[in-house]
Amino acid sequence: MGKTNENAKAKVKPEAKKQGGIRKYFRDLKSELKKVTWPTKKQVANNTGVVIATMCVTGLFLAGVDWGLGWLFTVLVGLGA
Repeated sequence: MGKTNENAKAKVKPEAKKQGGIRKYFRDLKSELKKVTWPTKKQVANNTGVVIATMCVTGLFLAGVDWGLGWLFTVLVGLGA
């Protein structure tokens, strides 16, 4: 049983050394960046507006929760006094 594992390990070939280096990396990077579909200025402006609106709504919601919990805390402390 132990021999089977040894034979299986012996059959695994070491990985070949990666060829090309830094020059190939940047060539491939340039090739991949050409495939990207970049957004238009209009799309960027629209997405920015959506993000800002979402942040405002979330901020108002959290401010309301903070105010409500602060009020509740004040009421509960007032009952104990």
